[in-house]
Amino acid sequence: MLIKDVKKCEEFIAGDKSILKELLNPLKEDVAINYSLALAKVKQGEITSAHKLKNSEVYYILEGVGEMYIDKEKEKVSAEQAIYIPPNSVQRIKNIGKNDLVFLCIVEPAWKKEDEEVIE
Repeated sequence: MLIKDVKKCEEFIAGDKSILKELLNPLKEDVAINYSLALAKVKQGEITSAHKLKNSEVYYILEGVGEMYIDKEKEKVSAEQAIYIPPNSVQRIKNIGKNDLVFLCIVEPAWKKEDEEVIE
């Protein structure tokens, strides 16, 4: 049985400048899944760098309020919403709330650094 405690996961600054904790990635541990799962945080008033992935991605908002930008579209997002991000779409998310914006990132197939391009 594998149980990951997010409090024990290493925190780092991702390429898009979000604060990230990777929970599961089959390229780094022995799990029979094709996706990766991470917990991301964007501080109040901050926005991630524009970036795109070769793979599809889903954000699931846990806490906070933000603005999601995918290519030329912009929508307000908040807790308990899932956002589908198609492959090769330029994306970024801005925290417009009063607290941290916290969300899960699910990338399928699993995230690899070489599959991500930071635009700015």
